[in-house]
Amino acid sequence: MEKLHNFDEVYDSQKVFRIILEAMSNPARKISVKEWADKLYGENPVLLTVAMTLLDNEVSFNTCKDEALSAQISLLTHARETKEEDADYLFVSDSRKLSKVIEKAKSGTLADPHRCATIIALQEDTDECCLKLYGAGQPGIVEFHTSGTVRQAILQRDRQLYEYPEGIDFIFVSKEGNLFCIPRLTLMEEK
Repeated sequence: MEKLHNFDEVYDSQKVFRIILEAMSNPARKISVKEWADKLYGENPVLLTVAMTLLDNEVSFNTCKDEALSAQISLLTHARETKEEDADYLFVSDSRKLSKVIEKAKSGTLADPHRCATIIALQEDTDECCLKLYGAGQPGIVEFHTSGTVRQAILQRDRQLYEYPEGIDFIFVSKEGNLFCIPRLTLMEEK
């Protein structure tokens, strides 16, 4: 039997999961998942890499009307697709849709903050903005360079004034295979 993808659902998923955990534990640290994304095919293999790692038949997702990505994720993970406001994972392949997705994403509750959404967004791998981040688990202020899209997304999320510990987690990926995370309790210092 010939396989369309070379991504190993067990071993490769475990390796990428450890990378995502490292990125969540170290906000703004860019880590490459290109090695594993190269094992998947389609228009957005980096998004598929994250989907193959985090999704299964017990969680829900939404791709913001990206039908091709939706079909691939459903086929590969058996996760169920649902409305944006109910989805556990929101995949954004078009950065112009990110603002509306942030508005609709669920932020958990005070009793169950872990029921928040994780937004996995494709963004340009540029260094046009310098951001300063702080928050729970951060040793002081972390400074890093990224795209204006990321800056706007974090600003919008922070201005929604979630009550601690509610919020939205971000995983930003680039077509080049880089990944970094901004957890819900990491905030941006405005200049």
